[in-house]
Amino acid sequence: MRDLKIPEQRHPEKAHRPDNAQPKKPDWIRVKAPTSQGYKKTHAIMREHKLVTVCEEAGCPNAGECWSQGHATMMIMGEVCTRACSFCNIATGKPPEELDVFEPGRVADAVQKLGLNHVVITSVDRDDIEDGGAEHFAMTIRAIRKRSPDTTIEILTPDFIRCDDSALEVVVAAKPDVFNHNLETVPGLYPEVRPGARYFHSLRLLQRVKEIDPSMFTKSGIMVGLGEDKQAVIQVMEDMRAADIDFLTIGQYLQPTPKHHAVDRFVTPEEFKVYERAAYNKGFLMVSASPLTRSSYHAGDDFAKLRENRLKKLGRA
Repeated sequence: MRDLKIPEQRHPEKAHRPDNAQPKKPDWIRVKAPTSQGYKKTHAIMREHKLVTVCEEAGCPNAGECWSQGHATMMIMGEVCTRACSFCNIATGKPPEELDVFEPGRVADAVQKLGLNHVVITSVDRDDIEDGGAEHFAMTIRAIRKRSPDTTIEILTPDFIRCDDSALEVVVAAKPDVFNHNLETVPGLYPEVRPGARYFHSLRLLQRVKEIDPSMFTKSGIMVGLGEDKQAVIQVMEDMRAADIDFLTIGQYLQPTPKHHAVDRFVTPEEFKVYERAAYNKGFLMVSASPLTRSSYHAGDDFAKLRENRLKKLGRA
């Protein structure tokens, strides 16, 4: 029986790799340990409903702040991912269980109890399932809509690369408010950072969302500090805008363990500001670019701005 709290068992494919040095984090990345009552309440609700969160599994540095406000990003379809990306701390391997048909209801119940205005739902990759979990995403969206009709829903999906095209159509038909799929890095780093994925497939996935439902907001993000250069980041922005992506997130890559991809450098807050200005100049409706930016960090506030910015743009048209 695997113990997913032990790094060697969490990432068996990385166990024999040489260690990469973990550089000391600069002051602008340090965060306080979570201690608030709000954090404890959120933690209790997650455990009560037997829910997995990407905040915990991926070791997000913002968990203390977000959970203190009741904002937890729920990760559906288990806690073991069929991919083995070199940057990610989620456990890898063959998932030990089938999909839990009661999970969508438990997620909806937790959303209601937390009183969320906006919720982010993500998942592990499930390449062992024919539709990649598309119907499970759709069921979760519908369950939340039924219990909390005023809550806006953001999903962060896998790439469905081994699935029929209809898998994406099933998810979009469930009408999430935001469809997010992260490109994660620049195309030149895919073989070492995201070897199970394909850059242009992920880009095309987001483009197809807009073709199926032009009114749906699309969102994607990348990490910096993996070894990319500035020109490659700018090119990713161009590619995203060509695919009509509305919202871009850029955050600093942080190395989870010595076995994971090395941090190439810590990008300064000033550089993030440069990326933010460049992205807005290219036409994104919303940009979040900072060292601690993550896909779901301040997602509710950002969604409100995203909607407002679209209305402003339409008003000028």
